[in-house]
Amino acid sequence: MSERPRALFAMTAENVPLLFPPDVLARLRQTVDIDPAVVAEDLTDPAYADVLARTEILVTGWGCPRLDAAVLDAAPKLRAVLHSAGSVKSFATPEIWRRGIAVSSAAEANALPVAEYTLAMILLAGKDVFVRREHMRAGRSFPGWGIVPGIGNHGRRVGVIGASRIGRKVLELLRPFDLRPALSDPYVDEAGAAALGVPLLPLDDLLRDSEIVSVHAPETPETHHLLGRRELALMPDGAVLLNTARGSLVDHDALLAELRTGRLSAILDVTDPEPLPADSPLLSLPNVFITPHLAGSQGNELARLGEAVVAEAVRVAAGERVAHPVAEGELGRMA
Repeated sequence: MSERPRALFAMTAENVPLLFPPDVLARLRQTVDIDPAVVAEDLTDPAYADVLARTEILVTGWGCPRLDAAVLDAAPKLRAVLHSAGSVKSFATPEIWRRGIAVSSAAEANALPVAEYTLAMILLAGKDVFVRREHMRAGRSFPGWGIVPGIGNHGRRVGVIGASRIGRKVLELLRPFDLRPALSDPYVDEAGAAALGVPLLPLDDLLRDSEIVSVHAPETPETHHLLGRRELALMPDGAVLLNTARGSLVDHDALLAELRTGRLSAILDVTDPEPLPADSPLLSLPNVFITPHLAGSQGNELARLGEAVVAEAVRVAAGERVAHPVAEGELGRMA
């Protein structure tokens, strides 16, 4: 073993400088022996055979090739996979854990900007900012300084679906505000919800009782169209649906039917399909605010993911356990 563990980037090459800008890359190279000019987009390519055979740490990211038995056979010294993004489901195989290789994810770091986006949207939705802006644009007039009944964030019930990393971070960020958050998650019990400081409600009850519903569940076969026609009909008149998870969790035909009546509003950072076709009616409805899947790490926030990997690399190099491990058992419930 070299003085510094040998590491290899395995991801789409263009992502390396985004996730590891010069200062972050410099700190990584103080800890591991890694060549930023060598980025493996295909680990079965013979060109990477020699370096892969010496690799102890794989630094993965978006576009990482699948780590199956053949790839792992070619990397007999591999002891850690440090992922500079969220989910590892697209490339991780059970063979990694069978060989005792540690897996770490920057999902915790990536959860923060999504939670920040969600918090901002919840507060703005409570003021009915988006719909009233559309009314002003349509009428080209200012409605005056009168009191607007029915809006505001004092005591408003916010229903959070899913105690994922992001869902938990949202609940944490909501604490200083005079809102009433609640949680629905089939994998959380009353004690777990109490530890998060919120009541645990069945999904139907949460939908009936919440003026703003924020979706943070993973995309799995069980959550496909989690919110369909029946579920959306349970939401009270004037409620807002906020989705930063995945578009497939919401039946968009059912949502469109509700939105066309004006009964509900929606804030969507994700859609189904994604992107929406140019003629989608969702793009023109005044009670729909759509952003192009930007709640997650963007721009200067990407460096936070690289920094998370650097911190994990320091631990691995020192013979310590990673701080943010991914267990094989998590794959089934992972997005």
